[in-house]
Amino acid sequence: MSSETVHFTDFKSDKRPTWCPGCGDFGTMNGMMKALANTGNDPENTFIVAGIGCSGKIGTYMRSYAFHGVHGRALPLGIGAKLANPELEVMVAGGDGDGYSIGAGHFIHAVRRNVDMTYVVMDNRIYGLTKGQFSPTSREEFETPTSPEGPQQAPVQPLALAFSAGASFLGQTFASHAQRHTEVLEAAIDHDGFALVNVYSPCVTFNDLDTYDYFREALVDLGETDHDPTNYASAKEKVMDFETTHEGVIYRDPDSVAYDDRKGLAADATELPDGAPDGVSALVDEFK
Repeated sequence: MSSETVHFTDFKSDKRPTWCPGCGDFGTMNGMMKALANTGNDPENTFIVAGIGCSGKIGTYMRSYAFHGVHGRALPLGIGAKLANPELEVMVAGGDGDGYSIGAGHFIHAVRRNVDMTYVVMDNRIYGLTKGQFSPTSREEFETPTSPEGPQQAPVQPLALAFSAGASFLGQTFASHAQRHTEVLEAAIDHDGFALVNVYSPCVTFNDLDTYDYFREALVDLGETDHDPTNYASAKEKVMDFETTHEGVIYRDPDSVAYDDRKGLAADATELPDGAPDGVSALVDEFK
């Protein structure tokens, strides 16, 4: 398929989403499809990796190559696919529980490794698929049936976590702000390196604290300020301001060099040593 003829609807599969009506993941996915089409990609060169949770279904609902991994393990799968076939546009999708809890170790090392890929985290501040337990990003005052007095612990700050690990691209969006969401994802796809986009994607069924109205009121659009995302000091100030919820491209390192472009690495990252198991060789060949 020629990129000149690609429309975002070309990325829609024939599977009907089973998300709850009003779920923020609908808007998140639409922005992903639009951004992929707008940056000249097509389903034949796109690989979507997802983990477990409501967000894990997204590969089924998009028409592209896809892999549905296990909880917290989507990032290493995406990294492996990208290194095996650098021509692929790799986009990993996950939730706040998937990425910032069980997958937190992989998250930190994916950030610092800086493989050229995009990580989209649908942050609804709750475990939605398992019926409403607090997640790593839930606010301290968020009461659930399993935590009637709230989490009693400070929430994880994913942007600060990534920044401290040496992130080369940080973006944050709101699923309901379609244009800004798509623009940030386009910038993430075009970035040379690992790009994190934390997307506020409200859960309308189990989270009555972090609602659409809450985010509309709380978000500060950096596109309407004089913020320069290439200014490290300015980005650090925004990232460490836990009292303000920013929207837009927060940090972009203009000198970022993706992992597979670094000097001294083998030209073919999929070259296996002699004696590698046949099964491993066959799997690598699949991704080439």
